[in-house]
Amino acid sequence: MREKSMAFTKRCRGLSRRDFLKTWALATSWVPGLGFFFNYDRPVSGESSSSWAKNSGLAFSGASNFSENYKFSPLHPHGGLPETRALLPEVKPKIALIFTHISPDKPTWPYLGYDYEARKKELTQKLTEALPGIDLVPLTLKSAEEAGRWLEKNLNFDGFVVYIVGIWTGAVEKIMASGQPTILIDDLYAGTGEFLIQYARAKREGKKVFGVASSRFQDVIEAVRSFEWLKKLSSSRLLDVTDSEGYWGDPKVIKEVFGIEVQKINSPAINDVYQRMNRAEAEKWANHWIRQAERVVEPTTEEIKKSGAMYLALLELLSQYRAQAITIDCLSLFYGGKLPAYPCLGFFQLNNDGLVGACEGDLPSTCLMLLSTYMAGRPGYISDPVIDTAHNQIIYAHCVAPNKVFGPTGRTNPYRLRSHAEDRKGAAVQSLLPAGEILTSVEFNCERREFVLHQAVSVGNVEEDKACRTKLAARVKGDINKLMGEWDRFGWHRVTIYGDYKKPIEMTASLLGLKIIYEA
Repeated sequence: MREKSMAFTKRCRGLSRRDFLKTWALATSWVPGLGFFFNYDRPVSGESSSSWAKNSGLAFSGASNFSENYKFSPLHPHGGLPETRALLPEVKPKIALIFTHISPDKPTWPYLGYDYEARKKELTQKLTEALPGIDLVPLTLKSAEEAGRWLEKNLNFDGFVVYIVGIWTGAVEKIMASGQPTILIDDLYAGTGEFLIQYARAKREGKKVFGVASSRFQDVIEAVRSFEWLKKLSSSRLLDVTDSEGYWGDPKVIKEVFGIEVQKINSPAINDVYQRMNRAEAEKWANHWIRQAERVVEPTTEEIKKSGAMYLALLELLSQYRAQAITIDCLSLFYGGKLPAYPCLGFFQLNNDGLVGACEGDLPSTCLMLLSTYMAGRPGYISDPVIDTAHNQIIYAHCVAPNKVFGPTGRTNPYRLRSHAEDRKGAAVQSLLPAGEILTSVEFNCERREFVLHQAVSVGNVEEDKACRTKLAARVKGDINKLMGEWDRFGWHRVTIYGDYKKPIEMTASLLGLKIIYEA
């Protein structure tokens, strides 16, 4: 027992109890089932995450309740993680599970004498078992009048799931008119007529509704699960470090649409925290990044140590404000001598570990990175894309990118430590991102309340000294010439997620009442 404890302590490279707990608490993911543990010194390629946890004596399991399931093993005296419980959005949406049908003694779909009660019991059980992170409250409405009376007293839900198990109640239209975020489900061959008519009308009127008409029950589960990440978004706080009077994005719209609170912080505040950070601890992070890197190209060890101190400052601010994301107006502040180090390596670490560090004070992109974390369990990657029509490619370029694009427990890719590209100063990241993977890229326009979306397949990394350090090339799915048509309305940035997340983003947009522009 003592030997295992000592081995674990060695893994942590001498972190103090306070600093280890703080680092752990701020570097954990709250995505249900993710099973994330803090990986302090794992090789870029080598032992698996599960092997690392086992060999380190660390208890780790996938679960939806962090406070109950993510704890140190008895080998470690620190026990549970109170700081994490205080920081992360451990929230459970309350959703009305509304079944609609008329009396079984009337002839209609599915058929006369149908056992609605048995069907409702079956569906309720399946949904409850599949979605422990949602508080489902089942009820039945059989007419428009019943629906109206119920709605007068019951708008304190995070959303509705309307399951049409029989047709022509009139209740569905009444529920749609309430304007509440709603998943509308056709129990095939039972609710179809009313589903098709009411869903088409609701979509045309711009209601917050997403429809499911599928024989695959998993599609129902995935749609209803969207309420989990929406609840997490609305329970989140975003820090915006800037000296500008304005914002990149509109905090009021962000609050109205996503429920995310934006907290502005000026440069003296972050610099004060930076100056107070433990330099020995910062050096450990610098050494960690250097050891993990494929190679160090431009930055000096001293510059990387400054990045380590900046990373600790980011963690301190997130802890102080109980926030899950931070974005910094880094170019203006660093160019103006108001920031002692670029935050690129700190953002790299935050995004790898399940929190969000976002570039340039871009609030809309930061919100989308939070969405990616909650929705996919994977980091979003902000970039300034370049389009190459000769090769039907889009190149996602930036000086911050994760090397755990499949989430904190997913496989890693190599990276290099570089200087920041434009001014050739500081420390940044060139991440050599995986090829052969589908990518989903999205952006949000606050004024128009629209998403823009395209997809591509990664093909490799571009080695080019001009422009930002990381350059992920991808083959566009769709019309690359059309892809050049929306940049004036949505800006240069896009947030890219590894994986096919078109459908979940469509669900999100529908439930938030947003339109989607398909740009390719």
